[in-house]
Amino acid sequence: MDNGMHPYPVGGLGQFLRSRRERLSPAAAGLSPAGRRKVTGLRRDEVATLSGVSLSYYSRLEQGRELNPSPRVLEALARALQLGDKDKGELFRLARPAARRTKSPSRVERVRPHLRQLIESWAMTPAFVIGHAQDLLATNALADALYRDFAQHDNVLRMLFLDPAAKLFYRNPERARHRAVADLQQTAASTPEDPRVVELVGELSVRSGEFRFLWARQYTRVPPYDVKQVYHSVVGDLKLRHEALSVRSVPGQQLIILQAEPGSPSATGLALLGSLSTPEVRHQQNPAPGD
Repeated sequence: MDNGMHPYPVGGLGQFLRSRRERLSPAAAGLSPAGRRKVTGLRRDEVATLSGVSLSYYSRLEQGRELNPSPRVLEALARALQLGDKDKGELFRLARPAARRTKSPSRVERVRPHLRQLIESWAMTPAFVIGHAQDLLATNALADALYRDFAQHDNVLRMLFLDPAAKLFYRNPERARHRAVADLQQTAASTPEDPRVVELVGELSVRSGEFRFLWARQYTRVPPYDVKQVYHSVVGDLKLRHEALSVRSVPGQQLIILQAEPGSPSATGLALLGSLSTPEVRHQQNPAPGD
């Protein structure tokens, strides 16, 4: 800017929220502007109502007395204030200043060698290990072949919400996304300051409207795993039993196993997929995080 002004308020999160509510008219927010108003834009109580938080909580945010807003609250505020992608990114940045992020460094997640060796020995069963934020930490050859149509094999949520391949691969992508978001919400509730979770929620909130909508919901439980029906570009439709096992030696990690009914067309499809695609996919695989 040629006037030397900063593109965002310099007073932190509180000033940012105040400036954004002052520029949003009641009519634009779907409210009735009845009677004379003493403030420009929205009042604090109106933003609180639109966001689904209490007035006292929102007031503390503007006053700088609330220092730990959850990603879900930030998403609700962004929706209430009708923030664009750039402003939303700034909202998440201001709510997670670098000084506080350094207090909780990201944990390095590694898969134990014996577990990696175990899943790699399963030639007929796709299997992989995910971390607490659903990052893919280890995969076997058949899992690589199964997900070969995805641009990257890095994080379950990023694959579900950001990769166009998900819409063709999953026969019921909505259920898969609901489950993944509910699982991440449980993780966020137990570790609200975890840098990896905050980073992932911030990225997905900016890049995916569907994620923002689902993240704003309140999931009381994680939907159970069941039969996963998918479509693979090489072998067609597959019906796979989806099992998730907690890795007790490393809290937060899960072993995911996808099994076809013995003798079924899906079992035949997996066998064909393994024989046709495994060498090529294994050669192209990116190193697992932490290797």
